Amino acid sequence: MIRTSKRCCLPLIPAMACFNLNPTSFALAAAVAIILAVASPRPAAGASAHLHVYMHDVMGDSAMMVVRGPRGNFGNTVVMDDVLTEGTSASSAAVGRAQGQYIVASSKGGFELMVTMNVVLTSGAYTGSSVTVMGRDDTGVAVRELAVVGGTGQFRMAKGYVLWKTVRPDLLELDIFVNP
Repeated sequence: MIRTSKRCCLPLIPAMACFNLNPTSFALAAAVAIILAVASPRPAAGASAHLHVYMHDVMGDSAMMVVRGPRGNFGNTVVMDDVLTEGTSASSAAVGRAQGQYIVASSKGGFELMVTMNVVLTSGAYTGSSVTVMGRDDTGVAVRELAVVGGTGQFRMAKGYVLWKTVRPDLLELDIFVNP
């Protein structure tokens, strides 16, 4: 019986610099390497979180227009650093900040916004974590849905959605559903 072998040298891995493999061992090693490269470990399933907060969007205080659009409201851009509280009163317990921007994205006279923001949590079980929110806010609709597209801390790589309601012009109610 004639045996053939292949000599394999791996210059980048000094401990395994060179070794002999017969065809069967070489094929097995190649199959294991391919399986390991393709298979991706799945993270442990985290518990879902539901955050209920109120966002105090006070124009001229925590929200400022930084760009005025070329015609009407189209293109107007507002940056915000709004307080998030447990209740509707501005004096209720603060739980975080909504930091980001919104842009009037409708050129047809409507008031549809493109929102991008981070919900930064400063108290409670998720202190130090944040949720990144992005989406279309059609202010003419009672309840709007925006996407959770990521996060940090306990919400790293999160996904989910936000149900967003206007309570009054300077106050929004947010129900944030997150799958960490």
